[in-house]
Amino acid sequence: MTVLVIGNGGREHALALALARDPSVAALHCAPGNPGTAAVAVNHSVDALSGAAVAALAVELGADLVVVGPEAPLVAGVADAVRGAGIACFGPSRAAARIEGSKAFAKEVMAAAGVPTADARRCTTTEEAAAALDAFGPPYVIKDDGLAAGKGVLVTTDRDAALAHAAGCDVVVIEQYLDGPEVSLFAVSDGSRVLPMQPAQDFKRAHDDDAGPNTGGMGAYTPLPWAPDGLVEEVLATVLQPTVDELARRGTPFVGLLYAGLALTAAGVRVVEFNARFGDPETQVLLPLLRTPLGVLLHAAARGALGEVGSRLDWADGAAVGVVVASQGYPAAPVTGAVITGTEDVPAGVEVVHAGTARDADGRLVSTGGRVLTVVGTGADLAAAREAAYAGVDVVRLDGAFHRTDIARAAAETQRARPADLLKGTRP
Repeated sequence: MTVLVIGNGGREHALALALARDPSVAALHCAPGNPGTAAVAVNHSVDALSGAAVAALAVELGADLVVVGPEAPLVAGVADAVRGAGIACFGPSRAAARIEGSKAFAKEVMAAAGVPTADARRCTTTEEAAAALDAFGPPYVIKDDGLAAGKGVLVTTDRDAALAHAAGCDVVVIEQYLDGPEVSLFAVSDGSRVLPMQPAQDFKRAHDDDAGPNTGGMGAYTPLPWAPDGLVEEVLATVLQPTVDELARRGTPFVGLLYAGLALTAAGVRVVEFNARFGDPETQVLLPLLRTPLGVLLHAAARGALGEVGSRLDWADGAAVGVVVASQGYPAAPVTGAVITGTEDVPAGVEVVHAGTARDADGRLVSTGGRVLTVVGTGADLAAAREAAYAGVDVVRLDGAFHRTDIARAAAETQRARPADLLKGTRP
């Protein structure tokens, strides 16, 4: 196959690395890509939000498959344009991508499908927001209804701060707070069938021990040794399949990656949010452990033929941990343009996934965003994977950069305390 990946972040570099490992992928292209993807694919300049431009590039390259990475192009209808050009596309239509593009729409779909989630209200005025805050009480959960690059959610006990956040959005969804640990569960869908991946967990707060502001994600790990047995099967039956079925019933089948953000509450599993694409940084740790060839999997889904892949995905034993290296000032005002060194000096087996990077006029690697790199380590267990990831972080140099030091720490301690055979229960 000739495959074209759309996007320029860490998720797209991780996808490119996994696609490059698939023997069925004969030619790999990224647009616009980044310095990381350039090492395994041919980068092309494109307006990723223009369906016409992406479709034209795909035709020019003779692409057999287009993989749309970020949410914004999906919500803009880029996948529709690619399919309109007669090319298989992994990524939902504009209509189906509303599951991420509108929190209110997602709640509507979940209600129709009987999917367990928090009670919520859609608010368009300050008065409506105030009433909703008072109805649910603290901690307050306020979500921008539209896309906000993973930073549109505020959870706070400060009512004034909650109201101010709501006032800064055209439409907000205010909902009941969900207690319990959060889990990310991805599933590949061809519009009717659903194949779940193994669970992962990311870390949203900027600093150790979940301190600081919300971010797009400061690290992730998989598997989850503390997750209850049967979690994947339960979520498939009560969340993923019903949601895909409901979207199909509406005439907007979901073809792509359905990302369920879950809370394991005292009352059971509840959906926190849906995304319509691979999550970042969870993708960076999941794909190194996926043994099912990624190109074969995504192409089958894009053609409505997931049955060709089988009834379950194949996973390697062991664990993966990813640590995000972020620019000084992230997330409020990240410093960019700083030179990055050491990415080629990480220990063998450690992947450095590029997110916010570019080459300057002198060919030096420089930072261009808040989340600059994800350093991913794998190992026989989480402790070994953590050791590898942080050994990689130690050799990367970026002035003013910071990272969390506690990614997967508690989970590694849990895993070391349990027999290895118990961990197999966390896999689908």
